[in-house]
Amino acid sequence: MRNLRNTKLSTVTTINSTYAGEFAGNYIAAAILSANTIANGGVTVRANIKFKEVVKTVTSSNIIQDATCDFDDTGVVTLSEKVLTLAEKQVNLQICKTPFQSDWDAVQMGYSAFDVIPSSFSDFFIGKILKDVALNTENFLWNTTNGFTKLLVDDGAAKETSASVDSTTVIAQMKAVVAKLPSALYGREDLRLYVSQKVAKAYISALGGFGASGLGSNGFANQGTTWYTNGTSLTFEGIQIFVANGLNLIDSGNSMVLTTVENLYFGTGLLDDYNLVKTIDMQDIDGSKNVRFIMRWTQGLQVGFGADSVVFSSL
Repeated sequence: MRNLRNTKLSTVTTINSTYAGEFAGNYIAAAILSANTIANGGVTVRANIKFKEVVKTVTSSNIIQDATCDFDDTGVVTLSEKVLTLAEKQVNLQICKTPFQSDWDAVQMGYSAFDVIPSSFSDFFIGKILKDVALNTENFLWNTTNGFTKLLVDDGAAKETSASVDSTTVIAQMKAVVAKLPSALYGREDLRLYVSQKVAKAYISALGGFGASGLGSNGFANQGTTWYTNGTSLTFEGIQIFVANGLNLIDSGNSMVLTTVENLYFGTGLLDDYNLVKTIDMQDIDGSKNVRFIMRWTQGLQVGFGADSVVFSSL
């Protein structure tokens, strides 16, 4: 490995840019909204929340009656609410420019596989950090402590205890999940079967002829393992499958959630006062070669009705 400490640099990289305010919101959006589940429309996004937002829920029963000439108030309508509360998050980093500068000089000279070369070192560095924030946001959506899976279970979701998923079991396990879905939800346009990458791969393999579901060794449409091309939409019994990368971390990837997009809420401030993205070059401040990266935002989760979902998990 080259000793960067003794490397003589022909140019000096200076970061003069500071991003804050409304433009910071664009950077925040690039990070949190590029999380897999959010970017592909798997949740209902509530933006520009200052601190809290109320999610209204309505249930009704016995509202239909035989017609008469009089007004006869019957039936039960229950109005309730849940609060979507945002929590402040931040990234505080300090790095030395020297090793990054070597990478950046190489990019400028063309020794790079990047499709698009950032116009400044600041953008180059911000891009690296935003990818990490997006990954963290995706995991936040589905984590077992306070993610959607836990919120749905705590709110009365039907449960199917998870077990190891492979190509020989995945179809039966999916059937068990769908069987517990409330009948009123079947056929909803925004109904999704959220699965981990492991479950998706097992399902693809099963349809390729490796399952025990009567497909035979030639698999779906007699195409064997070549039936699936990346980007092909997956469905199961008429329900669209949504591959949510955050589910990879739950039950070793043996996890599924069946519910509607409308039932999952992700809230964020985006353009509120908490948003802040800054890169500060410390060279003119304290003479060092350090760069500080500061990022602040807010985020929170809430679900509508736990009973309108099925969770395949050990939770």
